[in-house]
Amino acid sequence: QVQLLESGGGLVQARGSLRLSCAASGRTFSSYFMGWFRQAPGKEREFVAAISSRGRTTYYADSVKGRFTISRDNDQTTLYLQMNSLKPEDTAVYYCAAAPLVATLTRGSWGQGTQVTVSS
Repeated sequence: QVQLLESGGGLVQARGSLRLSCAASGRTFSSYFMGWFRQAPGKEREFVAAISSRGRTTYYADSVKGRFTISRDNDQTTLYLQMNSLKPEDTAVYYCAAAPLVATLTRGSWGQGTQVTVSS
């Protein structure tokens, strides 16, 4: 089991940037797939991005492709999400997740979330 803590959220204007971080505890961080999800008010949680255990493979939702970049630092046991060209529709609570397989991220360990608000 890994424990996760997100940070870096906040209020930003449209077309601005933010970088989210997800600090993980535990020695097994480097063996986990990691991902970012988000949930906007009144909407279902949706996948944003994921990255393989060694960072060699990344996955993105079509809605963020080309604007967001997921990365990880296994030495620092930290996951990142660089968000550029933000849009009001990116407003949501962002969560990081960890699991042995990318297909099981939704059933893995989750953080408490960090709020991102993009003003128009």
